[in-house]
Amino acid sequence: MKNILLCLALTFAFIPQLHSAPNPAPNIIYVLCDDLGYGDVKCLNPQGKIATPHMDALAAKGMIFTDVHSSSSVCSPTRYGIMTGRYNWRTKLQSGVLGGLSPRLIEQGRLTTAQLLKNQGYNTACIGKWHLGMDWVKKEGKDVAELNIESASQVHNVDYSKPIKNGPNSVGFDYYYGISASLDMVPYTFIENDRVAKLPTVEKDFPMFLGREKGKCRKGPAAPDFEVEDVLPKLTTKAIDFVKARSVDAKAGKPFFLYLPLASPHTPVAPTKDWQGKSGLNYYADFVMQTDHSLGLILLELDRQGIADNTLVILTSDNGCSPQADFPELLSKGHNPSHLFRGHKADIFEGGHHIPFIARWPAKVKPGTKSDQLLCLTDLMATCADILNVPLPANAGEDSVSFLPALLGSDKTTLREALVHHSVNGTFAVRQGNLKLLLCKDSGGWSEPRPGTVKPGMPEVQLFDLSNDIGERINLQDKQPEAVKKLTSLLEKYIEDGRSTKGEPQKNDVKIDWKRATQTKDTGKAKAKK
Repeated sequence: MKNILLCLALTFAFIPQLHSAPNPAPNIIYVLCDDLGYGDVKCLNPQGKIATPHMDALAAKGMIFTDVHSSSSVCSPTRYGIMTGRYNWRTKLQSGVLGGLSPRLIEQGRLTTAQLLKNQGYNTACIGKWHLGMDWVKKEGKDVAELNIESASQVHNVDYSKPIKNGPNSVGFDYYYGISASLDMVPYTFIENDRVAKLPTVEKDFPMFLGREKGKCRKGPAAPDFEVEDVLPKLTTKAIDFVKARSVDAKAGKPFFLYLPLASPHTPVAPTKDWQGKSGLNYYADFVMQTDHSLGLILLELDRQGIADNTLVILTSDNGCSPQADFPELLSKGHNPSHLFRGHKADIFEGGHHIPFIARWPAKVKPGTKSDQLLCLTDLMATCADILNVPLPANAGEDSVSFLPALLGSDKTTLREALVHHSVNGTFAVRQGNLKLLLCKDSGGWSEPRPGTVKPGMPEVQLFDLSNDIGERINLQDKQPEAVKKLTSLLEKYIEDGRSTKGEPQKNDVKIDWKRATQTKDTGKAKAKK
């Protein structure tokens, strides 16, 4: 009898260990807003006029990172960095963004963050805007743009009824639901895994900004019932459904990774009727509020499923706020989407790439904390590997640095040596400590002074000390020539080594000319739709 009781005791003592390891791997939800400015989040910009209660609550229960940057000032390049832990400018995409019909950008055989997590037993899903290319079946004799947005004459050059190859499912995602690129790019239909959910059998376009006749999205193939205002609610519902479906597995020790790249508040600015007028500012601000509400619904579902404690939720943006938000109107009402920073989306100035970044992980991260570590969106891959105690291969995550020490409050030293910035026209900047060197005489993007518009005789580079000039107004290049030389050499080393982290040198996909963008002409307003 004693032996039986002993066996039973040992059995019951062992069962909890099967389902609750000492340090179970966390679920990870990565919410990537589209064109959300640092100043649009109330807890980051107390003077801001947009209410973001759910983002604020996330920060109150987690950690605010004050110095995080997208690897590029526009969409596709940043997304490449998130997925690969590698700077976008090491690829063929040296400027601009992809289109909705562009082929896959991520190289065959390259490890992605999703594949890394899938290899470690995660359920993985991408729900939202992909914008990293996928291989549509092209009609005979027809073609589409590879490294830029398709022309109006190309929007019917693919067979939308055929399966799509090399989309999100090919880079580590078990499930995909979303749109191929930005919401102002064709095709206007949802994609589920490797097929369109509904054939785009009609032609549609949409206002770039609700209520304004001037400015339309690119006209092209659309599903008959596809409307832009339905996209955010649909993606939110799909994300909630995924959390519900995976919660049982998560409790049993099989975590999930949900990459949720939202299409908002990017153009077309299209809040639903319930949110129109809520902000008292304009429809862009309303759209930000609706995006915040979607985050709140997902956080609520985590609570309902009882898995919030061991779920790492990250809220961030792919670049700064777009000028399509109507800065003059917002500024006239006391709101600045770029906060204290100069410029906006597309620029090499801080407004182009200095972004919101909030992380909550109740089991590990102390609530109401802050980190001033200099970080980049490329750092997700190394952080995931660090959380799981998995080494990265030499040819993966070449520009990724783990911020796990910052999350745990154990960062006693600087985590990242330096950071390279990149603008829409391919302009480079490099930041180390508080010094930031811009290898151009202009904005590198869409704000003044635009490329090609600077008067002759202006300095070829710009050097700013962000510790006392966060607005980037005082050019120190003539006063600190040694700093200019040092930072230029550091950038050249990062390019030559094929990586900015420790490890074996790697090859870049193309020859990189960091001076090329300084000779480019004005990017112009035509590109502002990107």
